[in-house]
Order: sequence, then C-alpha cells, then structure tokens
Amino acid sequence: MNFERLKEQWLQEERIAHIHGWDFSHIQGRYEEGRGIPWNYEAIVRGYLSCEANLLDIDTGGGEFLLSLNHPYEKTSATEGYPPNVNLCKSVLLPLGIDFREAKDVSHMPFGDNSFDIVINRHGNFDVKELFRILKPGGIFVTQQVGAENDRELVNLLLPDTALPFPEQYLEKAAKKFTDIGFQILQSQEAFPIIKFFDVGALVWFARIIEWEFPGFSVESCFENLYKAQQILDKEGAIEASTHRYLLAALKPA
Repeated sequence: MNFERLKEQWLQEERIAHIHGWDFSHIQGRYEEGRGIPWNYEAIVRGYLSCEANLLDIDTGGGEFLLSLNHPYEKTSATEGYPPNVNLCKSVLLPLGIDFREAKDVSHMPFGDNSFDIVINRHGNFDVKELFRILKPGGIFVTQQVGAENDRELVNLLLPDTALPFPEQYLEKAAKKFTDIGFQILQSQEAFPIIKFFDVGALVWFARIIEWEFPGFSVESCFENLYKAQQILDKEGAIEASTHRYLLAALKPA
C-alpha cells in the first residue's frame, strides 16, 4: 500500500470538500445511506398536504425537496439561514414566486401568527414555541431529524472521545417538548439505519462537510485513524456504521 499516494488522494478530497444546497452527488456510488428507514418522509408530508394549504419549509437547504412536492408556488414559503444556501434560494425560489425569507434564528421566524396549515422541516433546526405560534389551529408540523447518535462509529473511528454535538436529539425528548406546549403527536418513529463507505476518500469528504459531527477533522491530524479505516475497508469491503433518524408529526389543536 502506497501511503503517500493514499494521503495525497485524501488531501485532494479534503481540499475540494464543499456543498451546494444539500448535494452529495460528489460521492454518489462511493457511499450508501438511507436504506432501512421504516418510513417515507415524502409520502407522509404528501399525506397531510392539500393543494389549498399554506406550506412552509424551514431550513429548506437549496429548496430541493420543497420543489419536488410541486406545491402551488403562491402558497409556498421557505426559510434558510446558511449563507451559501440563502443565495441559492434567492436565485432559484424567488423567481418562481415562492415566499423565501432568510432566517438564521428559528426562535424568531419572519411570519405572523397563525400563518400556515403545514410546516415541514427535514434535518434542520426549529423552535417548538415558534411552530405553535405560526401554525394555524388545526395546523400540522412534520419533521425528520438526525438523532444524537448519528454516525457515532465513524466519529469514534476518526476522532475518539468526541462529545455528542446534539445530546438532546432523541425522539422521546423531542415529543415531550411538543406535548408540553400543547401539540398532539400524530406520528412518531425512531430508527438507526446503516451508512456504508466504499472508499476512504469519500469518508474524508463527508467528514469535512459534516463538520459539526467531526469537529477539527483533517487528513493530517487524523491520518493514523484514516489508515485504520483503510484497513477495515480492505478487509470488509466497506466501512459500515449506524445513522440515527426520527420522524415526528404533531397537530396544533383547533
């Protein structure tokens, strides 16, 4: 095994690691994620969504999922706080007539009381009190969240003893916040599907993108552990770990 060649390949992945919207196409075919989730987030959202509903997508990323719903643009709103994605949304969503607004602080949403029939959020931030405020009576919130234990085997492999970045991200804790404020839970599920990497370079790119899970990661500082990952890959054919997801749908009583 040529260590210098491997290191240069990994450094190259580190140098080019960036993201546009929420686009992981750079490592498509080099990793596998999402199989084994026992629910279909899109189908659940569509099940609650009617053509007449006023819809808001919080932390929409680049608007990719939102646009896939094909909801009437004049009844569609979205927010995003990450600056590169904000610029992308302004160029993509605003020309369509979607009410897009920059919102870095989810505890102060730029909308009036009782504005929406349905609010959705996939893998983003939200504030339960603000959701209760901006939803109409009878309105519904649907979210799929990344849980506290997401990618922990990968983190422990590359950066041992790293603390959980979001230790409150468990379904039971989240559901209690909703019921405490007056929401009724309609659906809730939690799962730990598998993620696989088929080359270490893809893992390097991933770790640089998901910086909140892999704080301080670099090829130089983690080279010895990256080599351990390469040994696992050579032996097993893939580097395998667990992700952590939960689904929650909640109703604001009429």
